Amino acid sequence: MTDDNNSATQEYRDKKSNHGHGGSGIMGGAYFMAFIGAAVYYIMQATTFWTGVLGFLKAIAWPAMLIFRLFEFLKM
Repeated sequence: MTDDNNSATQEYRDKKSNHGHGGSGIMGGAYFMAFIGAAVYYIMQATTFWTGVLGFLKAIAWPAMLIFRLFEFLKM
């Protein structure tokens, strides 16, 4: 009977722990800070409302463009 209780307790601990998800919070925080910086940069360069909106959209998409250019440069 105690083996069943121990295995159930172990399963609960395994489900509760973050195995396989370590470090994602740091990268999310870094991406968020980079997004904020890019949004501020693009919006400050804007001269009209619509260029500000375009700047905000660029701030969302710049990591994809950066990776694309990096792969293009590395000929991957």
